[in-house]
Amino acid sequence: MIWIIFGVFMLLSWLVGYQLKSRIKEYSKIPINYGLSGKEVAEKMLRDNGIQDVSVVSVPGSLTDHYDPTKKTVNLSKEVYYGQNISAAAVAAHECGHAVQHAKAYSFLQMRSSLVPIVSFASNWVQWILLAGILMVQTMPQILLAGIVLFGLITIFSFITLPVEIDASNRALAWLNTSGVTDIRSHDKAQSALRWAAYTYVVAALSSLATLLYYIMIYMGRRD
Repeated sequence: MIWIIFGVFMLLSWLVGYQLKSRIKEYSKIPINYGLSGKEVAEKMLRDNGIQDVSVVSVPGSLTDHYDPTKKTVNLSKEVYYGQNISAAAVAAHECGHAVQHAKAYSFLQMRSSLVPIVSFASNWVQWILLAGILMVQTMPQILLAGIVLFGLITIFSFITLPVEIDASNRALAWLNTSGVTDIRSHDKAQSALRWAAYTYVVAALSSLATLLYYIMIYMGRRD
């Protein structure tokens, strides 16, 4: 039964990822108002929100866009940084949404940021601890319990990420609309792109929860 559940989540992850890439590719062919690039969209959104200590930079890779609160940089992939289309505008505005969260001390972002060092440590060791724990579950169940605690922290982190990402998208969409960067023709497409991006986090969180429950079942001696 557990393998069926894992299979379902793998399929969902693939479907959501495929839909997201398809939307991004489709909307990257549609220009936005004023011919702004992703860089210019980001800089304008930061200015409109009174944020002057965050810089917008280009980073290598695809779908590598993120906001770094430690360096106060909005990092955009080249296709977003230079892109003058709906996809670039939506992604750039979303990442600036995180900068706005940071400036306004959004509680869930603060919570997630405080967990980053712990989750980073857990991610580096959890797979080895869980493997050792499963192999030695009959003789030293404490090892598996330690792995479950670490994986639990990762799962909590994935669920805290959900409101952070959804709120950033809501801030982005509201600003895109009021600023005139998107209009009736393009706003729904920007909303669609960000909605599919949010789905990837939902699937990841639920998949992490299912995996955590599986390890708990092993620890309690109820493995199928």
